Amino acid sequence: MTSNRCVHRTIYAMLGAATVVVAPGVQAHADDPARILKSMSDHLAGQKTLSASFDSDIEIITPELQKIQFASSGEIKMSRPDKLRVRRTGGYADVELVYDGKLISIYGNNAKSYVQADAPGTIDKMIDALQARSGIGMPGADLLLSNAFDELMATVIEGKHIGQGVVDGVECEHLAFRTPDTDWQIWIEAGAKPVPHKYVITSKTLAGAPQYTLRIKDWKADALNADVFAFVAPAGATKVDLEGAAIAEFDELPPGTPTGAKK
Repeated sequence: MTSNRCVHRTIYAMLGAATVVVAPGVQAHADDPARILKSMSDHLAGQKTLSASFDSDIEIITPELQKIQFASSGEIKMSRPDKLRVRRTGGYADVELVYDGKLISIYGNNAKSYVQADAPGTIDKMIDALQARSGIGMPGADLLLSNAFDELMATVIEGKHIGQGVVDGVECEHLAFRTPDTDWQIWIEAGAKPVPHKYVITSKTLAGAPQYTLRIKDWKADALNADVFAFVAPAGATKVDLEGAAIAEFDELPPGTPTGAKK
């Protein structure tokens, strides 16, 4: 979805990490790290409903070359193929995205305003349309797509199975992949429920190599009520245009902040 290169080289040597160079369109073999990633993608895509909570950190590099990190937390509720609700609260935004298969609504509690747009179709199409139309970055959204494996591997040039790791007390398979623009790592629960628990994206095109870190927990596949995906504008909220500066109100970074790490 990379910290100190020297440290990572040592880790690779100690663990005897399996490495595979992946060419676009080449199917993963049984012993490839891509096999573990594919099992995660297939498992998530096969769940009719999903919910989870998350914590995220995004780093930026200031003009003075100081690295600053911004943190937020939230929750995800999804019913395939066309319903999604995401709430994220941080120091600079309290944002909720609601999609009912026809209309997408994004409400900013701090801004006391919301945007809406017609987006009939699926969650996959909605995410693509939202990012194309508004320019909103949604790191981690690729994990929710029905074709997550294809999207994640589209530009991968190298993959490694680092070994095992423990995230929030859960034993995980630790994978690392490289693309021309980013390095990304993912920790996938070992065993019969291969869900992601940590996802780290490191930019290779920005000075200082800022990172985006997503930690996901409390995965559930319980049934969700339809009203979870119904948006009702709070009293006093103002509807604003989806285009332009209004979107800044819904960002997880303060206005004027340099671009952070995004995949």
